[in-house]
Amino acid sequence: MISHVLERTPGCLGRAMVIAGGIAILASSCRADGPFFVTYTTQMAETGELEVENRSVGGHPSGVNLFGATALEFEYGATRWWTTEFYLDGQTTQNENTVFTGYRFENRFHVFKKEHWLNPVLYTEFEHLNEADKTMLEIFGHDVISDLAAPTAEARHQRNWELETKLILDSHFKGWTLAENLMAEKNLGGGPWEFGYTIGISRPLVRRAAPGNCAFCAGSLIAGVEVYGGVGTIDNFGLQQTSHYVGPVFLWSPAHGTAFKVSPNFGLTGASATFLLRVGFAFEVDDFGRRVQSLFGRPF
Repeated sequence: MISHVLERTPGCLGRAMVIAGGIAILASSCRADGPFFVTYTTQMAETGELEVENRSVGGHPSGVNLFGATALEFEYGATRWWTTEFYLDGQTTQNENTVFTGYRFENRFHVFKKEHWLNPVLYTEFEHLNEADKTMLEIFGHDVISDLAAPTAEARHQRNWELETKLILDSHFKGWTLAENLMAEKNLGGGPWEFGYTIGISRPLVRRAAPGNCAFCAGSLIAGVEVYGGVGTIDNFGLQQTSHYVGPVFLWSPAHGTAFKVSPNFGLTGASATFLLRVGFAFEVDDFGRRVQSLFGRPF
């Protein structure tokens, strides 16, 4: 089934993913984020560093044309306790259009200076997306797969300003990382607060990697699983008519700071897509702030 989706991925999305992968391979002196696609951990870019991550999703659910969507994230470590991110979203749908669907501005804040058995991070995001967006970076409220069936030509003209908040929690024990996200979203144009959740657990295949870089060693692989979905709105809280997904996650880091990851997702309810495929890459540019400062002669 995975190969079937990949073979049918629209050409422009496939070319974009190949180019993005090439950029990641050529990038040097970088470090990647964790293996999850939907679940956030408390890992954040270090001060002055720029992390670039691409997260793409594709599928062909019943009643919905084959689609591929991607979110490109630029994360900058402003301080030791604050990172700021900017996203660009787009999608292509078979027999319809390829469109830019909007942008997101995100900030994350560490609550504690030191690591504890439970580590909290506060998250806020402003989104300006149109209804054609299919990146599915989160599931809120009563989001269902049939929402994606609206024709792109019509949905792209319906734009929303939304506020999204999250409480990000994680713990680390015996090589495992357990992360939980409690999420709330509000359309600033009207409508109730909507809620969602994600849970992810992962660990390296080898807790103590061999010294030096080894692209094909077990120490370069991380595996796990994440579960996510919506839990209704403030007016209609609960699991009725909500969608939920579970998917194993696999991350391969062939070089310092460069990572590729994949996750087949499976729907758990009748309101979910039966199958989605997520792929992504991430890399980091060390000392980005210092390099910009040297170009412009001022702090950045």
